[in-house]
Amino acid sequence: MADCRNPLFLFSPYAGEKYANLAPQFIAVGIQQLYSIFQQHPSVQTDTRKLKPGDIFFALKGPSFNGNQFALQALQAGAAYAVVDEDVDSGNQRLILVDDVLAALQQLAKYHRQQFLIPFIGITGSNGKTTTKELVSTVLATHYITYTTQGNLNNHIGIPLTLLRVDTDAQMAVIEMGANHQKEIEGYCKYVLPTHGIITNTGKAHLEGFGGIEGVRKGKGELFDFIRSANGTIFAFDDYDYLHTMSNGISDIVWYGTLNGAVTGHVVASAPFLEVGITNGAGFATVKTQLVGDYNLPNVLCAIAVGKHFNVPDEKIKAAIEQYVPSNSRSQLLEKGTNKIILDAYNANPTSMKAAIENFAKMDAPDKVMLLGGMMELGDESLQEHERILQLIEQFNWDAVVLVGGDFKKIQHPFIYFDTSEEAGKWLANQHFENTSLLVKGSRSMQMEKVLG
Repeated sequence: MADCRNPLFLFSPYAGEKYANLAPQFIAVGIQQLYSIFQQHPSVQTDTRKLKPGDIFFALKGPSFNGNQFALQALQAGAAYAVVDEDVDSGNQRLILVDDVLAALQQLAKYHRQQFLIPFIGITGSNGKTTTKELVSTVLATHYITYTTQGNLNNHIGIPLTLLRVDTDAQMAVIEMGANHQKEIEGYCKYVLPTHGIITNTGKAHLEGFGGIEGVRKGKGELFDFIRSANGTIFAFDDYDYLHTMSNGISDIVWYGTLNGAVTGHVVASAPFLEVGITNGAGFATVKTQLVGDYNLPNVLCAIAVGKHFNVPDEKIKAAIEQYVPSNSRSQLLEKGTNKIILDAYNANPTSMKAAIENFAKMDAPDKVMLLGGMMELGDESLQEHERILQLIEQFNWDAVVLVGGDFKKIQHPFIYFDTSEEAGKWLANQHFENTSLLVKGSRSMQMEKVLG
């Protein structure tokens, strides 16, 4: 490791000309030396508010913040080192100067990832990827030491942080990858280096960034492209014809589905919790989940298929799925007084919105109320997609429908409308519903959970 008596380190792989005049003051530190520092202080933080003594602080920059300005504060709070890309203080012995902090974080994550020979399962998709990640990791964790993405840390910052949290005792890793434009998944794969891949589905999500549904499939398909080049394994839902096309050239495929595959099953009940009947591939006949919606069937079958592939005992697979309780506003069933609330407000796109409405319509409940927020990032197709949702709503009878924000404001409809979820929440509080079922759904930016107060 570099001599800490010198005032700054220059991480040479990212050394740019802007530091040329400073070079004589520094010792050049390469990725191996930085990794040696990380091994002694194996906890990374990018937010000083969450900093713990001994952490390495990475001073990330964004459009409205500059972590370099908090580097000295991080050191004063107990950080072992601070990684910066500006000349913050040449006299401090615990500053590591790099050309680009984000690139350094990603390269460190890749180097750490390369120390493991265990399965790394990459998961992406338009809908259900977080639920699938949770189910798969929960199943694997019953039999293996498993590390997985926490919360929604599934982007260019969250994924490196997730990788760096994988400890030396790991036997499995499950990494979620979110994306809203092409080449994003490709970039993640360069440091995740997945050995196994899952694309839950490709629907009408982030159409603006991807450039239409074909762009979504191309973008999400970058995970399969990597698996294909690495001779890895994928798990895929047989019922989706497009996954057959997208998986061409991959030799090791574990299929699961309703009719064909290593694991097959069907919906037994979904009123409101999903119960799945297993027709092939597992030593149990049914799984009674705590998930709302028959649209979770592929997610459950995927978790079973992954568990079976890695020789997790049947009783552990079944127990893990049945005991899993969703959180973070994802297909949660809440009870408030005599009312039952389906809270699915973490995200929304035309595909998931349609599935949620249709599932709610099938529920055997006397009184039903929907509070739906606008769908974002749909580009030129936004108005049309919102109109389609309105047409779908009109096919069923509801006690009340409340629409909030987004392009719902631009379209004539017979339903109640509010600009914000707070306004909708005030309306709801004044209704005093009893023995009523409510569906609350919308894009993350709409914060539809606020309607519940």
